[in-house]
Amino acid sequence: MRAFALRSLASHKRGALFTTLAVVLGVMMVAATYVLTDTIEQSFDDIFVESNAGIDAVVTSNDVVEQDDGQEPPIAQSLVAAVRGVPGVEAAAGSIADPQVAIIDEDGVPVGGNGAPTFALSVRPERLNPLTYREGRAPRAPDEVVIDRQAAEKAGYELGDRVTLAGKQGARSYRLVGIATLGDVDSFGGASMAELILPEAQRVTGKRGLIDQISVAAADGVTPDELTERIAQVLPESAEVETGAENTQSQREDIDQFIGILETVLLVFAGVALFVAAFLIFNTFSITVAQRTREFALLRTLGANRRQIVGSVVIEALAIGIVASVVGLFAGIGFAPLINGLFEAVEIDLPQERTIVAARTVAVALLLGTAITLASALLPALRATTVPPVSGLREGAVLETGAQRRRRGVAGFALALLGTGLIGAGLLGMLDPGEAWVGIGAGVIFLGVALLSPRLVPPLASLVGAALQRLSRVAGRLARENSVRNPGRTAITASALMIGLALVSFVTILAAGLRGSIDDAIDKTITGELIVSNSDGFSDIPVKAGAAITRLDGVEAASPLRFTHANVEGTGGGSLTLVDPRTLDEVVSLEWEQGAPNLLAKLGPTDAVVDENWADERGLAPGDSFVSTTAARRKITYTVRGTFTDNADFFGDYLASDVNAGAYGEGENATNVFVRLAPGAEPSAVQERIDGLLERAFPTAKAEDQQELKDSIADQLNQLLGVIYALLALAVVVSLFGIVNTLGLSIYERTRELGLLRAVGMSRRQVRRVVRYEAVITALIGALLGVVLGVLFAVLVSRPLADEGFALSIPLDTLALLLVLAAIAGVLAGIGPARRASRLDVLESLAYE
Repeated sequence: MRAFALRSLASHKRGALFTTLAVVLGVMMVAATYVLTDTIEQSFDDIFVESNAGIDAVVTSNDVVEQDDGQEPPIAQSLVAAVRGVPGVEAAAGSIADPQVAIIDEDGVPVGGNGAPTFALSVRPERLNPLTYREGRAPRAPDEVVIDRQAAEKAGYELGDRVTLAGKQGARSYRLVGIATLGDVDSFGGASMAELILPEAQRVTGKRGLIDQISVAAADGVTPDELTERIAQVLPESAEVETGAENTQSQREDIDQFIGILETVLLVFAGVALFVAAFLIFNTFSITVAQRTREFALLRTLGANRRQIVGSVVIEALAIGIVASVVGLFAGIGFAPLINGLFEAVEIDLPQERTIVAARTVAVALLLGTAITLASALLPALRATTVPPVSGLREGAVLETGAQRRRRGVAGFALALLGTGLIGAGLLGMLDPGEAWVGIGAGVIFLGVALLSPRLVPPLASLVGAALQRLSRVAGRLARENSVRNPGRTAITASALMIGLALVSFVTILAAGLRGSIDDAIDKTITGELIVSNSDGFSDIPVKAGAAITRLDGVEAASPLRFTHANVEGTGGGSLTLVDPRTLDEVVSLEWEQGAPNLLAKLGPTDAVVDENWADERGLAPGDSFVSTTAARRKITYTVRGTFTDNADFFGDYLASDVNAGAYGEGENATNVFVRLAPGAEPSAVQERIDGLLERAFPTAKAEDQQELKDSIADQLNQLLGVIYALLALAVVVSLFGIVNTLGLSIYERTRELGLLRAVGMSRRQVRRVVRYEAVITALIGALLGVVLGVLFAVLVSRPLADEGFALSIPLDTLALLLVLAAIAGVLAGIGPARRASRLDVLESLAYE
């Protein structure tokens, strides 16, 4: 039976080829995900190891408040002297390592784009310095700078050039005296660095008298563990010490969280591709097994048992699975750089020093591809043995009875209900983790609809076929009738496309709702005409930019907002926005629940207005108090003066006066500056003056009016959508292979029929048209089901978000475009099978057995 199975596989090369391609694409995505994330992880490891080379202990802040950017608060520079006095310390140096600066190229644009940070570093003693100066030397004066080789190449800087750095104090020019790398590591994954002497680095970052860490080298005979124990005894509660190895491991763990999220996201898309591939494999084996019913029945009559028949099909699947998995593994190694290129296209640069192919990657790729192929082929194999040999020898024998079809319909309905329930339970927090259960629920719904879809094929085919029949009466009618001849086959083929388009529709609808909700929140909340923010869309800008803007003609007020985090006693963390009470009510309008607009101007150092939902969760009301612990470990007791509704979460959990900004580590920072124009001022002229100021003094900042802000947010969403669409495209491509494969196999099955049609006068052109129309009908059935499911998923997910201000918006024009694209894809998928059908020899086809 083994030889029979392999010969049978060779005789069905077309079906085997497209099945293999489907598995290859799914395995390719899984392998590429592991190769990419392992490569990034190893590259970061190299960076961390090089940055701590020669360092035995590291003193940093004992952070009590976790910030969004992962930055720890600085520590006092005076601690360096205390550490140097510890027995066993040979060398100790305090240093700055702050990512809130930018290298500006000759065109006034930050080097590195909007994705990766630029670190301001301070010079360390040679033993503790991780940098290797490839050209020049370390800076020695306040007006000297060293930058990394990658940044120098991007900006075209050479030794002796004047380099502009933009930091917390604005822009300043320096003489380039060195170009460096981090040990042997040339690339920081898009990140850059600028090295200055310590006092200048402190000035640029707004950390006078402060440092980010103390690097320590041990004397001979003192182990790192002994050294850290001794240093710990002289440190205050606000600082902690680790060995160099422990600090490297801490940095690894921090980046591992990001890599883990990236890996999970990419594996989800890979899972979608494999899920779709499983439909194709199942359909291919279902068709080929059905076409070989008489062959299997003949083998049964000659003495083959059911186990041997199933074994022959399993051997075919095993051969396809192994070959496809191996090819998919190598394809994944080549595909990983393309995924990274996709991230680079949206300015997310990640380090990649060398390609890492771990044993885990090889094992998972081979096992996953083979297992999915075997599992998808098993049911058709078992079904092939249910037909009695005598019945199977008759022409037209079917593998599925009416009772089986009814049971399949009941199972499909039950699965659809179960999947809907799982999604609801995940969204409502009844199952944990909610996101995973929502995904599982969606997969169960897909299976349920796939089982139900044979009942939906006839009406949907009639709906789609009616339009095609108007274009070509005979071809349209034949295509429609061929589509419903075997509704199960058409349904499974369409279901593969349904999955990809359902997810595309879902993401499109959510993005449209998110854009609309944000636009609405901007219109209601921001009353200032202009908004100043960082050009990268997320980093802070110097708060001094707001003060400089205030002095310009045509500006009535420039109010800075500083978003940060603190710990709230008894309730965990909380986010807050520090504001200037004197100017805030001129640039924003809050939706008050308890309070009035003039309340903002009366905010004192210990007053706060809180988000209504946050207040309800913690049982707070006007007059109550709560204790906020800042990043600098200062405790501030706030009294609630009012509550407001903030569905867009513009302001976090509460608003407080920025008089305490220094205590939160935000003394030099602003997240945004909202600008109110003076009465009668010309908006375009004022914005032009602000742009000129920012270009000269604060080149990392940009000014936008409300429409430009909406457009910027929409552009960021569109970039994210582009990445999602590109990753989902793999599943759509696999589903199109399914259409090609199904049509190709059905042509083989209908050889005599096609020959008869040609014999009675049908032209080659008409044959091609019939096959193409079948592809279009199948694609549109999948697209219609997908769009309907996408709308259903969006409605379900949006309901819990309605209380947060999310307004569901269904972009009918975009969904209609998806249907048009599906029809075009159907035409393209039908080209190959249509040509093959039209080239069949009439006499040979009529004689075909």
